Amino acid sequence: MTKYSAVIVDDHTLLSQAIATMVNTFDKFKVLYTCKNGQELINKFTSSPKNIPDIVLMDINMPILNGIEATEWITKHYNSVHVMALSVEDDNATVLRMLKAGAIGYLLKDTDKDVLEKGLLETVENGFFHTKKVTTLLLESLSGKSEETVTLKERELTFMKYACSEMTYKEIADEMFLSPKTIDGYRDVLFTKLNVKNRVGLVMYAIKNKIYIP
Repeated sequence: MTKYSAVIVDDHTLLSQAIATMVNTFDKFKVLYTCKNGQELINKFTSSPKNIPDIVLMDINMPILNGIEATEWITKHYNSVHVMALSVEDDNATVLRMLKAGAIGYLLKDTDKDVLEKGLLETVENGFFHTKKVTTLLLESLSGKSEETVTLKERELTFMKYACSEMTYKEIADEMFLSPKTIDGYRDVLFTKLNVKNRVGLVMYAIKNKIYIP
């Protein structure tokens, strides 16, 4: 069975090792390595292509380079790598900063094992994962003025509505009778048009502009 690769970034060594051991018990995941901070992760990324994982489980408060800064760097240089925050920080401002930096999921460290496994799997296969808390926070943060109007084609709007569901990009392609490559094109064009970094940003835009009503 092909497994998704994961990296754990946390400055608490024992906790990082414990998380890695847990993730390695998941059927579809294997941990490549662990890092103590964002700078160590960047050094690993830039030293070899073999060090680039499918997903990074990222702590936030770390020395040298914190999780928000490291996530911004990954989003800029390796935007195909998924980042899920795994932190003790649960204040709204920190959660939003992490999501805006490019994280596509956010879990607390007291999360149940089953929820962590589900979160990892949905993140790599669907493009995002939100708990009820994060979904509520995102909706609350979207109150106020709408974004500047952007002209969207009918097919782009259709794609966006599907992207707000839990469907994978391949499932969206099948539903729209298009190739996965064409769907990837719609996604990339919308990311550029709307100035968003990932599927979370796309969903936020759709909700704020009433393209999608949850």
